[in-house]
Amino acid sequence: MPDPAPANDPALLRIEGAVATITLNRPAAFNAIDLAIAKKLEALGAEVEANKDVRVLVIEGEGRAFCAGGDLQTIGAAAEANNIPAVVSEMLAHYHAFITALRRMPKLVLASVHGSAAGAGLSLAFMADLCIAAEDARFTPAYAKIGVSPDGGGTVGLTAAVGPRRALQIYLAEDNFTAQQAQQWGLVARVVPAAELKAATREFALRLAQNTPAGLAATKALIQQAPTTSIEAQLDAERDGIIACMNSEEFRVAVKKFTSKSK
Repeated sequence: MPDPAPANDPALLRIEGAVATITLNRPAAFNAIDLAIAKKLEALGAEVEANKDVRVLVIEGEGRAFCAGGDLQTIGAAAEANNIPAVVSEMLAHYHAFITALRRMPKLVLASVHGSAAGAGLSLAFMADLCIAAEDARFTPAYAKIGVSPDGGGTVGLTAAVGPRRALQIYLAEDNFTAQQAQQWGLVARVVPAAELKAATREFALRLAQNTPAGLAATKALIQQAPTTSIEAQLDAERDGIIACMNSEEFRVAVKKFTSKSK
C-alpha cells in the first residue's frame, strides 16, 4: 500500500485487504468534479484496476455530500472566457477515463451515497455496479436545469438499470428523488440510516468480496455485455466463463467442501 496521501488531495485511496475505498475529498465544494479531481480519480482508478488483491472498490464522498456534479465555477469561468470546448474536453478526458476503468475493471464497484448526488455525482452513483444510500440521500439529475445533456456515464449505468423510458423521465422530468424512490426503481440496492452508512457499506463490501475473483469478474462482464450480445454469442461466453472459473483452485476447494457435506 502506498504512503498516505496528503489530506488536501482532491481524492484519497485506502486499501484494506480485498476492499479499496476512493474518497472524493473536496468537501468545501461538495466534492464537485474539476480538473484536479478528475486527474486524481483517473490515477487512483488505474491503481485499483492494477491491484490483483482488490475485489471490491467503494466510492464515497467526504463531508456533507457524495458529489455535487461538475464544478460550475470552472465551467462558468470557461463560459465567460468563451473556452468551454477546451476546458470541458480536458476535464472529461480524465474523468471519463476513470469512469471507463470502473466499467472495465474485474472488480465490483460500490457507490456509498449520502447527502446530495447531483449531475455527474448522480451519474457516478449509478455507473457503479451497485449503490448503497443513506436514508437522507437525494439524487438530482440537474442537467436539464442548465440546458445540457448528461455526462459521466449516466446514460449507460442509469439506462441499464431502469430502461430508456424511465431514464428519459429521470433526466428530463425529475427535479430530484429520494433514496427510497431510487431503491424502488432498482437503482439502489440498500437504504440505511445515515448514521449507519459507513458500517453498512463496509459490511456490504466485505460480503461482495467473499466472491472469488474469477467468478466476480466473469459475472460482471457477462451481465454488462448481455444487452448488446446475440443469444448464441452470450451462451458461448457463458460457457467459456464458467469453464474458466471451474479451472480455478477456489472452485475445486468449494466443490470438494460441498460434496463432502452431501455424503
